[in-house]
Amino acid sequence: MTTTTSTPSTSPPDNFRQDARTIGLIGLAHGSSHFFHMLLPPLFPFLIAEFGFSYSQLGLLVSVFFVVSGVGQMLSGFIVDRVGARPVLFFALSCFIAAGLVAGTASGYASLILASLLAGMGNAPFHPVDFTILNKRVSAKRLGHGFAVHGISGNLGWATAPVFMAGIATATGSWRTACLSGAALAFVILMIMVINRDSLDDRKGSWSNQPAAAKGGAAAVQEHPMAFLKLPSVWLCFSFFFWSTCSLSAIQSFASPALHKLYGTPVSVTALVVTGYMLCGAVGMVIGGFLVARVQRLEKTISLCLLAAAAMLALVGTGVLPGMAALVVTSLAGMGIGIAGPSRDMLIKRAAPPGATGRVYGTVYSGLDLGFCVSAPVFGALLDANMVPGIFFGSAAALALGVVSAGFVGAGVAARTVRPAAA
Repeated sequence: MTTTTSTPSTSPPDNFRQDARTIGLIGLAHGSSHFFHMLLPPLFPFLIAEFGFSYSQLGLLVSVFFVVSGVGQMLSGFIVDRVGARPVLFFALSCFIAAGLVAGTASGYASLILASLLAGMGNAPFHPVDFTILNKRVSAKRLGHGFAVHGISGNLGWATAPVFMAGIATATGSWRTACLSGAALAFVILMIMVINRDSLDDRKGSWSNQPAAAKGGAAAVQEHPMAFLKLPSVWLCFSFFFWSTCSLSAIQSFASPALHKLYGTPVSVTALVVTGYMLCGAVGMVIGGFLVARVQRLEKTISLCLLAAAAMLALVGTGVLPGMAALVVTSLAGMGIGIAGPSRDMLIKRAAPPGATGRVYGTVYSGLDLGFCVSAPVFGALLDANMVPGIFFGSAAALALGVVSAGFVGAGVAARTVRPAAA
């Protein structure tokens, strides 16, 4: 019988309150990152009215955000692994405060570019930070629920930002007040994180990963920091995020006008499709959080859920449904993607080598930023060319390609698990 040396910080008793606090704080932080995705887009009509910008100029602001975020996300994973996740989280929230202040006092286009750059810098570290803290602070049996809350909070951040920003701008008659209010919101969240900083300390409570790290031994410590880039599973996870984000971008940006053109449903009604899609996704994530602890081959859950969602989107693309039914089916597709979410995040955890959590999550999640950058112009061109069904067929095809990537990742993780046992 082997004995394991432990300390109170590495093998504490089960602590529901500690897990819940950490999960809640990370959920709040992650929601703020998705909120700041939408700092400026809800204000585009106000910016056009004041400055006379074109939509292409405003679109460049979004591109700046995601390019900075994507590059920064890959780099921030290394920083998180070196200095810890908590100080990087504080830096990210400080960037959001600065972005809101710069946007609120902007005198022209250059100032808004700077605000987008700062917001992108703030967004970049969140996935390496969040998943490092969750993996190290939350006990194994609640980790799936932590991943579910993380995903739900992102959806809620997306859903809240347009109401918050456009609502304040409309109520006060000033888009600048909305931006400054966004900065104030980020400041409040930063203060909450600082007050509860002990629950975010990833140097403590890493008992859930301790056995795996111990198995790696000295070889894992001596491995080159870039060695993880040689793992096929890392790039397969990256491609999975790229394809799944392409699908999300198509629905998030173009499902409403596409449903209007394809089915003749009023825009005032089709505008609800993104809200429905996100809410169904949130419900799915709750379900997915329970499934993670009960399913060994996570890629099977991912594949079944994403293929079901792809089939629903393809059905909508055929144009055979009644208008309201098409809206409902599109929304329900979000549930399949939501159920797959926690399994996806756990699969990445299993694929990551010991000690490289931040780097792996930073790299694979940069596929999300690339997906947003690349897919929006492609799907927008389909809509401009009046190839309306292509929005739904393309989104479904992207999900199918994501299933292929997830299948290869799961097979690799399973092979790596079986091989030591066989030996």
